[in-house]
Amino acid sequence: MGVILAAGKGTRMRPFSEHYPKPILPLGGRPLIAHQLETMSALGVEEVVIVIGHLGHEVVRTLGDGEKWGLRIQYVEQEQTLGIAHAVGRLEQHVDRPFFLFLGDIYFETSDLSTMVDRMRDGGADCVLAVKRESDAEAIRRNFVVLTEDGDRVTQVVEKPRHPRTDLKGCGIYLFDVTFFDAVRRTPRTAMRDEYEITDSIQIYIDDGYHVAAAEVIKNDLNLSFPHDLLDLNLHYIDTQGLPELIGEGVSKPDGARVAHSVIMDGAVIEHPIEIRDSLIFPGVRVRSNTDLHGVILTNETEIQCDELHR
Repeated sequence: MGVILAAGKGTRMRPFSEHYPKPILPLGGRPLIAHQLETMSALGVEEVVIVIGHLGHEVVRTLGDGEKWGLRIQYVEQEQTLGIAHAVGRLEQHVDRPFFLFLGDIYFETSDLSTMVDRMRDGGADCVLAVKRESDAEAIRRNFVVLTEDGDRVTQVVEKPRHPRTDLKGCGIYLFDVTFFDAVRRTPRTAMRDEYEITDSIQIYIDDGYHVAAAEVIKNDLNLSFPHDLLDLNLHYIDTQGLPELIGEGVSKPDGARVAHSVIMDGAVIEHPIEIRDSLIFPGVRVRSNTDLHGVILTNETEIQCDELHR
């Protein structure tokens, strides 16, 4: 079974967050969350629960019942966004077997996630955390660090450590047994962010004597935190796919118009023979500019000039 959290407001993503929940923002011409659904389907998952909140109706409208991915999707609303553990707590009556949990605003490049299932099925683990070796200490400080012994057995998880004691970083994919809900119910609200942290739940679970394992299955994890991240992520995507550019169906452009290292989504109309480079054009957008566009995200509502590309 699969769970994807898609309830957050993403206030740092304004102006996108006024119209789009982060998980349905486009990556390579498709919603970010669609890539996660494809990953779950490939793992043999048949049922997915999606936790929605901010603009949740847009998530439902975009994904429907999941038939497109060979999945059955159920939606659960999180009325208040009080942290990941709070969202997981909304799921107990809807989940009756081990489940993958994905954070819906992250693009993951993974190795073999099925090894997480093997660790639970054959290795005796009650929970498996997807992790990676992170060379950037600041990236660890923004996430959580995982301490292990005897190979991959997790002894401690530390949320946003000021002084990381290892380079093993948690990445936002988890595999939980249903016994984990007992720990979630006993998770206190934190003073740091006034939320219910999933790392606190995991530590309670460890302290209760359950076997939590770490699996180094994440090659890259790219978060959507700020508007320029959306352009950065799309350009990274076409690079990894070996594409010079990605032009969707029904795109109209005049003779002389040039598209380089950009994603132009379905139905966009380019009115003038300009160059569009290192840019992202949303579906159905009419590009009226008569000067070249470089490093731009263009939607029907707004134009964002991205001065820095962190690729």
